[in-house]
Amino acid sequence: MSARNGESKEALQARRDGGLRRSLGFRDLVVYGLLFIAPMAPVGIFGTLDAKSHGAVALVYLVSTVAMAFTAFSYAQMVRVAPQAGSVFAYARAGLGEGAGFIAGWMAMLDYLLIPAVAYLFSGIAMHSLVPEVSRWVWTALAVVITTALNLWGVRAAARVGFAVLAMEIAVLLVFVVAAVVVLVRDGARRDWLSPLAGDAGFSLTAVLGAVSVAVLSYLGFDAIASFAEEVTGGSEKVARAVLFCLALAGLLFVAQTYLAALLTPVSSAELAAEPVKQGSAFYDTVEASVGTWLHDLVAVSKAIGAAFAALAGQAAAGRLVFAMARERRLPKVLARTDSGVPRAALLVAAVVTLVAAVWAARRDDGMDHLVSVVDMGALTAFLLLHASVIGWYAVRRREGAPDWLRHVVLPLLGAAVIVAVMWEATRTAQVVGFVWLVLGVGVLMVQGAERFGRVG
Repeated sequence: MSARNGESKEALQARRDGGLRRSLGFRDLVVYGLLFIAPMAPVGIFGTLDAKSHGAVALVYLVSTVAMAFTAFSYAQMVRVAPQAGSVFAYARAGLGEGAGFIAGWMAMLDYLLIPAVAYLFSGIAMHSLVPEVSRWVWTALAVVITTALNLWGVRAAARVGFAVLAMEIAVLLVFVVAAVVVLVRDGARRDWLSPLAGDAGFSLTAVLGAVSVAVLSYLGFDAIASFAEEVTGGSEKVARAVLFCLALAGLLFVAQTYLAALLTPVSSAELAAEPVKQGSAFYDTVEASVGTWLHDLVAVSKAIGAAFAALAGQAAAGRLVFAMARERRLPKVLARTDSGVPRAALLVAAVVTLVAAVWAARRDDGMDHLVSVVDMGALTAFLLLHASVIGWYAVRRREGAPDWLRHVVLPLLGAAVIVAVMWEATRTAQVVGFVWLVLGVGVLMVQGAERFGRVG
């Protein structure tokens, strides 16, 4: 292999073509997906889900995994059609047309830019609890700076560091699992062994489905894998397998940890429902009461570091989305520039937006509530357009021959139905913010359309 100044063949080609460098393997894709989701994502909302589901919290995650599998399957279908960095932006353009593609990218951008801000804020809050002398906004800003530097260094370097962090998170999760099993064998369960699947006070399908509408938000991020389609070696099939594998593995981890935590929790789901203030710390309280303070602190440190690197993966995906939209002249062209295969301009813009949002929220007592209320609708709307894209490409446009009605129509329709149900259960604030962002996107689309028509005329 010939190289200049130590650059690889792929880096040289990327620099000549102005494109992205192909350097990621299957493991790297799974690392990014799991980092974004976070293996211990249920920790923060365990108490809320336990209360809403009447104790059937493990069943909630089992159903949520199946529900999100429809979306994962649609990603796997479309990444083969448009293996490009824009992810759902590229898929909707292929399946539904230019306008729908822009709206899909616009809505996903709300999610990709602000979910990292939420993760950075989680990290800042956790570090502030461990070192209260330093303000949480300082910890938050420091997390943004460190992970942005890694992303600017390159996707491969970030993936290597991310793998180490992910290994740490999984190790902590395994410590919890082993400790929980030891306690259960030694002292027995506080609840019935089937209660995490059937409820601790009688089964309620309505309660479980209501909790599912919250739990599916734990999975937001597995789709970020698709945004690296232009940087993977081995073709789009590897991306499709990584999306499905990441979702299945995350679901397994979520079900296992919530099942064990539910058996060990010292309070009933009814008590958690009656005292909402206890819901946020329910997982930590369970760990401390059943195992000890040492595991409580270990989980807290793991969440602090893991949240920052979940944001790293999200910021990387946001940069690729901004890059792809700029390359198609839907955002300023300067954001489509690459440097040795790294979209540094797009990454910096994403980092600045995330930094401002995260620090603003960190300086407010109600900052977390404001951030969380606005990120969900963007991703869900993009997922809805993703399912429509599968039907549009395979069944309406029929670019791949006769459609497979199960894979290309029935499953996407089921996936769309799940997304609509989740959007219906979202908070009014989230619905309003999502609608306003959608209206702004339509306005931008109309302005761009008028400008293009004027140039043609």
